[in-house]
Amino acid sequence: MTRVAVIGNAGGGKSTLSRIVAEAHGLPLIELDHLMWLPGWERVDPETFRKQHAGAIARDRWLIDGYGPWDLIPQRFDRADTIIFVDHPLRVHLWWALKRQVRSLITGAEGPPGCPMWRMTVPLFRMMIGLHRAFRPKLMQQIEARRGDLRIIHLRSPAELRRFARNPV
Repeated sequence: MTRVAVIGNAGGGKSTLSRIVAEAHGLPLIELDHLMWLPGWERVDPETFRKQHAGAIARDRWLIDGYGPWDLIPQRFDRADTIIFVDHPLRVHLWWALKRQVRSLITGAEGPPGCPMWRMTVPLFRMMIGLHRAFRPKLMQQIEARRGDLRIIHLRSPAELRRFARNPV
């Protein structure tokens, strides 16, 4: 694993898993949410984000965590040697996201720097449901089109996620 794309709906444990895999393989971790958002949940200029994404995938070694704009996913997948798809049932993603949102309210934890999580709870849940319904089937097609050309790790449950995190090779 030298170029790894970790993708899936919010609240599935992608970021935690990404840190574990990046550390285990000595890969630089690139969190798309940190490239995409300025403080106060202001979006970065789309052209700036595209340049940052292009620079990231041009590197020899990386682990990229997140979705980002839909049209950049095929570019990322084309450069990857591994795709890790965190694909729990929607109810698991929603429950874990709710727990994270409540925890952020208590601890004051933020998402990207200067972006308080609690404020985005309702938009987050709308986005999660939309991603699951509209984009998950398209994402599955993108992943399946690359089966045989690169390593695909499809994690369908919290138990599978935990097993892989214990031995991320």
